[in-house]
Amino acid sequence: MARNQLKKSTEPTKDKETKDKKTAFKLGFISKIKPTITGILNNEKVTKITGLVFLVFSVFLLLALSAYLFTWKIDQDKLNHTWNEILFNSEIQVENWLGKLGALVSHQLIYAGFGISAFLLPFLTFLIGFRILFKSNLLPLSKSFRYTVFSMVWLSIAFGYVFSKTAILGGAFGYQTNIWIGSIIGNIGVGLVLFLSLLIFLVFNFNISFDILPKKEIAEEKDIEPFKENSHNIPVENEEVNFEKGIDEETETPLISKAEEPIELTTESITDELDIKNEESEPKDSIILDSTPPIVKTESTSDEIEFSVEETENEDEVLSESELNKKVAEFGEYDPTLDLSSYQLPSIDLLKDFGNTQKRVSPEELEANKNRILETLGNYNIKIASIKATIGPTVTLYEIVPEAGVRISKIKNLEDDIALSLAALGIRIIAPIPGKGTIGIEVPNQNPEVVPMRNVIASDKFQNAKMELPVVMGKTITNETFVFDLAKMPHLLMAGATGQGKSVGLNAVLTSLLYKKHPAQLKFVLVDPKKVELTLYNKIERHFLAKLPDSEDAIITDNQKVINTLNSLCIEMDQRYELLKNAMVRNIVEYNAKFIARKLNPNDGHKFLPYIVLVIDEFADLIMTAGKEVETPIARLAQLARAIGIHLIIATQRPSANIITGIIKANFPGRIAFRVTSGIDSRTILDSSGADQLIGKGDMLFSQGNDLIRVQCAFVDTPEVERICEFIGNQRGYPEIFTLPEYVGESATGGSGTFDDEDKDALFDDAARMLVQHQQGSASLLQRKMKIGYNRAGRLIDQMEAAGIIGPFEGSKARQVLISDLDTLEQFLKDMNQ
Repeated sequence: MARNQLKKSTEPTKDKETKDKKTAFKLGFISKIKPTITGILNNEKVTKITGLVFLVFSVFLLLALSAYLFTWKIDQDKLNHTWNEILFNSEIQVENWLGKLGALVSHQLIYAGFGISAFLLPFLTFLIGFRILFKSNLLPLSKSFRYTVFSMVWLSIAFGYVFSKTAILGGAFGYQTNIWIGSIIGNIGVGLVLFLSLLIFLVFNFNISFDILPKKEIAEEKDIEPFKENSHNIPVENEEVNFEKGIDEETETPLISKAEEPIELTTESITDELDIKNEESEPKDSIILDSTPPIVKTESTSDEIEFSVEETENEDEVLSESELNKKVAEFGEYDPTLDLSSYQLPSIDLLKDFGNTQKRVSPEELEANKNRILETLGNYNIKIASIKATIGPTVTLYEIVPEAGVRISKIKNLEDDIALSLAALGIRIIAPIPGKGTIGIEVPNQNPEVVPMRNVIASDKFQNAKMELPVVMGKTITNETFVFDLAKMPHLLMAGATGQGKSVGLNAVLTSLLYKKHPAQLKFVLVDPKKVELTLYNKIERHFLAKLPDSEDAIITDNQKVINTLNSLCIEMDQRYELLKNAMVRNIVEYNAKFIARKLNPNDGHKFLPYIVLVIDEFADLIMTAGKEVETPIARLAQLARAIGIHLIIATQRPSANIITGIIKANFPGRIAFRVTSGIDSRTILDSSGADQLIGKGDMLFSQGNDLIRVQCAFVDTPEVERICEFIGNQRGYPEIFTLPEYVGESATGGSGTFDDEDKDALFDDAARMLVQHQQGSASLLQRKMKIGYNRAGRLIDQMEAAGIIGPFEGSKARQVLISDLDTLEQFLKDMNQ
């Protein structure tokens, strides 16, 4: 008995162990097979094959169903057997074009199914196959599925109701459904049910209107006024359009009403009004509106999402040719320009006129993008309160307001899903938009505009800019001309992948400055390691360029000369700070204003200080070849040179952390990022992602702090730059090029071991007394005490070493002074001079 009890007590344990083993086996099997299934489904080849299968199957269905209409009477008696008997019995032959399989499938769909409404199935399978293969929707897939299913069911019942004696039209489904409903509510009741179900479907999906009373129509007609021209007779480009969920999806025509009187209007009345106005207005693609931006609305329901489109107007007034020439004629009133008083600013005609480059975004494209965004967010149960679109030259900004309780990070994480649904390159989500309570989704336009350099140069915003160094880069997403002051940035870091517009961006910066500054006010130091990007500017050498005294070419291409130039700029910076200190001012603006007012004496070394802009086209090449020798003077210039008017523009196509180091980034608050290949590169440039989502061709992000501004860079071609440089170069220039302070590198220093009395410097004796008095053989001591440059101090040190006054170079320590007192030195100098 005890044995039986023991047996009973151990049986549940064994059963439990057996179940646990089976469960573990199943879980292990699932965990092993699940990645395999996921990999198969995500395989690109499997996706393409699946799409092709659906497309071919849609053609198969269409042909089989079409053939059934002609052969069903002949094949009817042969299709009463089972599928196995029909398919594998060679004695059974059918007349259907697609053979036995086509006859069986079409028989099940038409005769035993939904009748001739089964012809909607090939259409649906074609849409599915097209979506899978090409990753693009011919029509909204979810709506097409709903409409197809409803139409098949409704038409089958309707044909069965109307043509009850012809079973093939309604199919077995329609015939049997009519018998069942008719037995409940009678034959007339079936017709009422069909009519009611059709109206419900139309209201639910298309929100059809039942406002058919004459008084209502008269009231609406009175509220509609024809569009009027504004006071300036200028077509208004800024439009704010409100789309709602109940829009007619067949026409997808925006409905427009006056902004100050928002009234619900019918689709027909507004469409007619738009058609009439489009025929009368020229050009046809623009509408002349009242000065108040109109609002486009559709009939609304309580649960609709408000959608508005704001197409911003280019508010910048473009100056006429006569006004531009007047500004050129008025140039040159200040004293610094008197040396080249005949200098003329480049004419606007030197830039190419592209004509009207505006390409308006169609309402169909706006509506389609809006629906796809809402559909994607809806798939993740994210509800939206409203959505508004702002149309720019390259991208359209869709601003959405999520309903309460929706986490912003949840929408931010759907960036790739929204890009997939829109099938567009360069989707960027701004969550949230700074200064607004909205989330932005930037979607590229199908037909982006070209922003010509001529248009932005001629804009009122640039021509009347009260800036020291105005630079116009292009247009923002709101079609506003984007101008910034390089003097306040104070340095600019520009990066982007090859071919994304970086060189055009540099030319835009240089062109902007050439159109605003006199040669006496601005000098360029151009560094071009690639030797081909900046060579066009050689023609303005005697006007705008600066170089070292012993340099032959103004455009610097040799790395060793780059190092010398950077150190020379550091010397120039120190000398300018000395001038500012003596003039008791804080920056170059105050200094030049004081000098122009004749409050500084040129005999004391004071002079007018032009701005110096250092442009390095490919910074990565310099860092790889010179390293610290380049990075150190650049960091010193970036830290100190702002106040004395030296500004740096560094460009690179390799924005990696070892090129754009922490020291460089810390001193370059102004950043311009063109499209890059990865988010890591974007964060290296901007300290945030976004540049990897740009679309290229001049599309860029501008940062001067925390906010990012998306700008379409103005296009300036090489022939335009060449014409500008030729125009400037053909004018009278300065007799000599602007030279930077002389700098001799370490390779050029050091004594030769012999002293040549004929080459002795005029300050040799005084310098020797200075070193013996302080017992310190240092070139920096001579610079400070005797107020001479580094190069001359170095030569004096070398001559005194050769003469035996000081000892040899000892690394970081000062040289040893070999003469102990001034009396001994005087006797030494007396003997030397004999």
